[in-house]
Amino acid sequence: MNVRYFAAARAAAGVEEERFDLAPGSTVADLLETVRSVERPAPPAGTPPLPRILSRSSFLLNEVAVRDHSVVLNTNDVVDVLPPFAGG
Repeated sequence: MNVRYFAAARAAAGVEEERFDLAPGSTVADLLETVRSVERPAPPAGTPPLPRILSRSSFLLNEVAVRDHSVVLNTNDVVDVLPPFAGG
C-alpha cells in the first residue's frame, strides 16, 4: 500500500509518500498502526508528531473518503492522509 501525506502530515512524516507491505487481509487500522510504529526524526518546530496528526486526520482510500478503519486493503491501494486545515 502507498501512503501519501499532505500538509502537516507530510512535515511530520518527513516524506511525501511511503510504501508499506502488509499481510493480506490488513485493514486501514492495521496500516495506521504500522505508520505510527515507524521511527522518525522530530518534526519541524511547531509541527505536532505524526501520531497526533493521524488521530485528527481524514483519510482517502483510492481517492474516496474512508471513515471505517476496518476496511480491508489491497496491495495496490493508496491511502491519503489529510490533516485538519483552516480556511474558507
